[in-house]
Parts: sequence; C-alpha cells; structure tokens
Amino acid sequence: MLDQFKLDGKKALVTGSSRGLGLAIAEALASAGAEVILHGRDPQALKDAARQVGAQGHGTDTAMCEMEDEVAVRGMARELLVRHGRIDILVNNAGLNIRKPLLEATSAEWRTVLDVDLTSCFALSQELAPAMIAAGWGRIINIGSVMSVISRAGIPAYAAAKHGVAGLTRALAAELGAKGVTVNAICPGFFDTPANQVHVKNSALLALVKQRTPMARWGKPSELGGAAIFLASHAASYVNGALLMVDGGMTAAM
Repeated sequence: MLDQFKLDGKKALVTGSSRGLGLAIAEALASAGAEVILHGRDPQALKDAARQVGAQGHGTDTAMCEMEDEVAVRGMARELLVRHGRIDILVNNAGLNIRKPLLEATSAEWRTVLDVDLTSCFALSQELAPAMIAAGWGRIINIGSVMSVISRAGIPAYAAAKHGVAGLTRALAAELGAKGVTVNAICPGFFDTPANQVHVKNSALLALVKQRTPMARWGKPSELGGAAIFLASHAASYVNGALLMVDGGMTAAM
C-alpha cells in the first residue's frame, strides 16, 4: 500500500514555492519522488529554495512570473510544457492577502487579490490540463484556506477569492474527473509562515486562533506535506472535488 504514495517519475509545478507553505509542499512532493518545478518572483529566494528541495536527491527546475499578470502566467505554463513535455501535478499555491476592510479597499486591490489567488488557478489549470487529459492522468491541487468556508472582518477580497477557489475546485473536478484528472483543494488554517508574521505579532488574534482551534496552536508548514503527497498520489485515485481542511479542527468547532 505504501507504494501508492510514491511519485517517482511525476513532474510537479508548485506555485509560490520559494518560501512558506509552498516550499513545504515542494519538499514533501520531492521526498515522495517527484521532480519539482518551483515558482517565485525573488531570484535569490527561488535559488535557495531549489537548492533546499534538490537536497532530496530528485531533479528540480525553477520558473518566475508575476501571478497577477494572466498573460505572463499562461506564458510560463506554455514554456514549461515545451521544456518538460508535461506537468503531471499542478499545485496552485501562490496567494496574496491585502488586509483592508470594505470601506478602505480599492478596486485595484480587489482585482489584484482575485487575479493572484483565483484567476491564476484558472489560467494554469486551463493551460496544463490538456496534457494531463492526453496522458489519462493528472492531479490539480488548489490551496484554499479556512477562509474558503468561513470568513472574518477585514479581508473581503481574500475571502471572496478563497471561496472562489473552493467553487473552481469542485467545478473542475466535475469536468475533468472522467478524463483521469482529479481536482482537489487543501484548506489550511493558521500556519506559522513568513506571510503570517503580521498575525504572530497580534496578541488578540493569537488568543482567538488558540481559542477557536481544538489543537490550541498554529500549524507548522511541514504538517501540510502529507496532505499534498496524498492528493498527488495514486492513493487518492478516487478522491475528487474534496476540500481537505488542515486546520487543527478550527472549522469543525464552534
């Protein structure tokens, strides 16, 4: 049964993987045998991440583009297909959160968050799915959030985008499942990552997360890797359209 979790010979693109949860996912997929393509926009951070993931002993590659630029996103996907022939596993992890309440947020900020967090998932899936369909096998894993099913004040664009990720996941699962491509989402809770340092310094929010989470702590990035390996592997061959909550029980509790 353990062989069902191996990813030997599979090629995986993980967006937003130069740090944080994306890097942890890339490391996990590499540890299971996948050749991982890392994506970011900071050349040095991307180089460092590739060195770290490459230490798993499997091949790595890197790609750069701004995720709010749909034309650039599609161009990156096409370039990677030329370079690698196919992408077996797509992990749409890149994300952005502009924390502003409704009355302060601008239309431009709204569009930026939706473009990075949602439109990029659609564009990459559209570009990379045909090769998966042709091969009769593929995995698309969207990274949602607990904010895909709940919300809180001050993040209208982010909550809308992550709810959209949940809807897109289910829509693509319905469309691609019969073609050998499964589409699922991982929905993390609060994890200790560089992007969340603003929260770590907020004592009120720290207390709220601890109170709301049955495990009474924040997640560690490495704790997301198992979910990614599972959904990317043969072991999840009949899992399609799922929103896998990795949140310490936050969305299960009152």
